[in-house]
Amino acid sequence: MDLLTNPIKDYPWGSRTAIAELTGRPASGPEAEMWLGAHPAAPSRLTRDGAETTLADAVAADPAGTLGAAVAGRFGERLPYLMKLIAVDAPLSLQVHPDAGQAADGHARGDANYTDPWHKPELICALTPFTGLAGFRPPEQSAMLVERLHVDALRPVVAALRGGDVLGALRVLLEWQGSRRELVESVVWAASAVHTPDYALVVRLARRYPEDPAVLAPLLMHRHTLAPGEALFLGAGVLHCYLDGFGVEIMACSDNVLRAGLTGKRIDVEELLRITDAAAQPLQVEPVGGAYVPPVPEFLLRRIAPGANGALPGGLPRIVVCTEGVVNVGTADAEVKLRPGESVFTAASEGPVEIGGDGVAFCAEPHL
Repeated sequence: MDLLTNPIKDYPWGSRTAIAELTGRPASGPEAEMWLGAHPAAPSRLTRDGAETTLADAVAADPAGTLGAAVAGRFGERLPYLMKLIAVDAPLSLQVHPDAGQAADGHARGDANYTDPWHKPELICALTPFTGLAGFRPPEQSAMLVERLHVDALRPVVAALRGGDVLGALRVLLEWQGSRRELVESVVWAASAVHTPDYALVVRLARRYPEDPAVLAPLLMHRHTLAPGEALFLGAGVLHCYLDGFGVEIMACSDNVLRAGLTGKRIDVEELLRITDAAAQPLQVEPVGGAYVPPVPEFLLRRIAPGANGALPGGLPRIVVCTEGVVNVGTADAEVKLRPGESVFTAASEGPVEIGGDGVAFCAEPHL
């Protein structure tokens, strides 16, 4: 069993308080994500035989013992999941992830959009109230919402939506030929006069991205609000954007992201539209026995609170992170106490794992 030191990503949309307060230390700037896993871009670190190493290197040194035969046989010599603590203080980029075939093909072609050869389905479980946009509204509903702005320049968008072509409407916005700033200013002026949450969100996004027509996303997409303990699964092709909140996120171990807007990063319109599925929607995942079980094999997420069954069988690689109180994690050979923000890795070869105490823990493992 190994205590982990986990890297923190300082993306500008991150919170200055959420991760810092959880871990009991000050933050010097925005902290967006704590990565817990073995992704080569930011692997967790641990100490073996008195020397510091990465979880990725530990897996590579003993894949059979670390991962177990079933996991290594299914996914190869790699930890198939990546867990994160994600702290959203400002909207993320509007984005979508590829399916397994698209990721493998894009990576093989050397396409810069695909840094990994694997897909990136993901699940977010809220620690605080958490909101996001995910999946397209019915096109006729979006047409009504956009038309209500009475912005003449948006007639091509409305026409595409009236024809049922939501991706066509998105293309018009992403490839806007006129002045983007003038368009967004017109949209803000009109949206400010409509006193409903969707239009207020358009105005909020426009303040941050005054030259990005993608600020109209709230009128094209569903808004989702999660209470603490609620979870949402986003599969391939689901356009989405997290807006605010703090949560535990788990995904396949991949960093493949295609962006559609609300970002200063690269946007590949053609590839984005090719892999976006206009019909794809997120899936609300209800916990069963404390486990959030998605429709993919790379991961599942357990929430273990006082009174829950924290006895887990051996044979799987697990990462356990404490989010509240004090959590005890024990195997046949060792036991550690975790406080908020602390985490541990247990290898498949360590046998059954017992998680208890008066705190709350989240446990990531493959879903075989």
